[in-house]
Amino acid sequence: MLIVDTDVVLVERQLRAGELTCPSCGAALVPWGYGRPREVRGDLGARLFVRPRRSRCTDCGITHVLLPEMLWPRRMDAAEVIGAGLEIAALGMGHRRAAACLGLAEDTVRGWFRRFRRRSEDVRRFFTVALVVLADDPLMPEPAACPLADAVSAITAAHRAAVIKWPQMNTVSRWAFAGRVIDGRVLTSASSAS
Repeated sequence: MLIVDTDVVLVERQLRAGELTCPSCGAALVPWGYGRPREVRGDLGARLFVRPRRSRCTDCGITHVLLPEMLWPRRMDAAEVIGAGLEIAALGMGHRRAAACLGLAEDTVRGWFRRFRRRSEDVRRFFTVALVVLADDPLMPEPAACPLADAVSAITAAHRAAVIKWPQMNTVSRWAFAGRVIDGRVLTSASSAS
């Protein structure tokens, strides 16, 4: 799996030009069909239909699904929806209130919160390092009430630094940015995301 831009035309052009490389060996990827079509829940109840592109490495032969940055592996909700839930959790609200705000099942939102809490220290550390790399004079987020809130603050600060460094990043949401930067592992570790 490889996280790519949401613009399918751009990704297709990059794939055909050999600009996308294998995460395993670094060789060029070539088109290799499509993944199964699936429906994803987007913002405000929107239903998105996605059919991820597949690619194959020209050297090692491994196939990779090219997942748009607006999606995270093994999730049927867009990054924006999950991120909104995590922001609600960072404010101290529980999964029931968050689920009611988002119009989703409580079990779904509780699952996000549990997974993110397990990953929150790794995510916080990763995006704190990203902030230091991106910002000329990084402004570190103040410690929050819980590790989950600290991780959300670190993602927000790193995204803000990326927007300052590259203004075109302003069109990319902080949650799509987070998924792209950490290879989709916002809710899952490297071993469980592959």
